[in-house]
Amino acid sequence: MFRGVSLISLDEKGRLAIPTRYRGELLTTCSGQVIVTVGLDKCLLLYPLPEFKEIERKLVKLPSLNPHAKRLQRLLMGHATECELDGQGRLLIAESLRHYAGLERKVALVGQGNKFEIWDEVLWNSNRDIRVEEERLGQEDLTAEPEGLSL
Repeated sequence: MFRGVSLISLDEKGRLAIPTRYRGELLTTCSGQVIVTVGLDKCLLLYPLPEFKEIERKLVKLPSLNPHAKRLQRLLMGHATECELDGQGRLLIAESLRHYAGLERKVALVGQGNKFEIWDEVLWNSNRDIRVEEERLGQEDLTAEPEGLSL
């Protein structure tokens, strides 16, 4: 399980050094093979390859005439980029994905159980503060949308 927030600096080539505490699990579960794709909140999603294959299986089973399902398929599968950890535990994030998420130098790697979210650090901090306030005020209710699809 991936949990917690790690603040990391991208190097000049756009590589992200995966924290040591996660490298062993990534090497064991997927031999360092991961998928990076766009998230819906201007962040990136980083999945171990077997986890993403499960997401793909769910996505291709969605009704192809449903506009919401089609958008999810285009976003998640259409932007999916295969990456591999190098010998130093780094991951090269494609320039197009870095641009989408507004990643410059400082990023937040946020564990989400079966995956990570990769955020621009400033955007992460801002969104976190907004979400905390929303929860404090009880402004958002949990819903079953999109009908039980777990990404």
